[in-house]
Amino acid sequence: MNLEKSIGKNVAKSTFDETKVDEGVLVLALKNDSSQVQSVAKEIDSDYIQFHFCVKGSSCFIFNEGRYTLNILEENSLLLYNPQRELPINLHVDPNSWIISILISIKKFHGLFSQEAGYITFLSEDNKDKKYYKDGVISPSMAIVLNQLINYNLNQSIKNLYFKGKAYELLSLYFNRNEDADIEQCPFLVDETNVIKIRKAKDIIIARMAEPPSLQELSEEIGLSLKKLKEGFKQIYGDSVFSFLLDYKMEVARKLLEAGNDNVNEVGHKVGYSTSSHFIAAFKKKYGTTPKKYVMSLS
Repeated sequence: MNLEKSIGKNVAKSTFDETKVDEGVLVLALKNDSSQVQSVAKEIDSDYIQFHFCVKGSSCFIFNEGRYTLNILEENSLLLYNPQRELPINLHVDPNSWIISILISIKKFHGLFSQEAGYITFLSEDNKDKKYYKDGVISPSMAIVLNQLINYNLNQSIKNLYFKGKAYELLSLYFNRNEDADIEQCPFLVDETNVIKIRKAKDIIIARMAEPPSLQELSEEIGLSLKKLKEGFKQIYGDSVFSFLLDYKMEVARKLLEAGNDNVNEVGHKVGYSTSSHFIAAFKKKYGTTPKKYVMSLS
C-alpha cells in the first residue's frame, strides 16, 4: 500500500505518519496545522476495514474520481468496509485538522472479535460480504487515546509497541457496548431535536467546566427532562454527564501542562479545582501520575 501526498508550502506545520503495528494493522496519523488544504492518497486492498477519526477540524473523502464525497467533522468517526471493491483513501484534509485512521484486515479483525459477531453488525453471516458504512461520535475515552496517538512523544524504539496497544484500545472503546442501552426503549434517540439538545448540554458543560451547572439546572436550560438528558447523554457520548466532563477537564489540564504557561495550581484552577490537592488526586487517578511528574516526563 503505497502512499502519495500532495501538500502545500507549510510542510513544517504538517505531518503524515504511517505505522505498521501488527500483521494486517496500520495506524495513520495526519496533522495539518498549515493554512492550506492537504490531500493524501493511499491504495487500500478491499479486505481492509477502515476506521477514521477526526480529532480536530474537518476533512472530506473523495470517491469515484470526485463523483461522490463523504465529510467527516471534528469529534466524529467513520467506518468504511466494502469487500466487493477497493476503497482507496483519497482524503482532503482542511487547514488546522487532525485525522487518525486504523486500517485492519478482515482476517485480523475476525481474529479479534469472532466471538462478538452477534453485535458487530457487519460481521454477521448475512452481512459479512456486504459493504458497510457507519458514522459515529468520538467518546471522551476515545478522544484521550486519539490525542495520545497524535501527540506521541516517547522514545521511538517503543513507538510500534505503544501504537499497537493504543490501536487495540481504540477499537475496544469503539465497540464497547452499553449493557443497559436498548434503542427500542429509548425512542427519543431518533428524535433529532433531542439529539441537538443533548449536544447543547455537552457544549454548556464544556464552556462552564470550572463551574458547571447541576444536572437539574442543565436539563432545565436545554428543555429536556432529567431522565432523557441522562439516558440520551450516555447513549450519544458513552458516559454520564459528569464522567464526560471529568475526562474533558483532565484532557484540557494535560494540554495546559504540556503548553507550560501555567503551574500546577493555575492549571487546576482553570479546570475548576479550588484546591491543588483535589486536582492532583483527580489527575493521578486518570493518568496514573501526578501533574508535576507528567510535566517532568515531557522533557
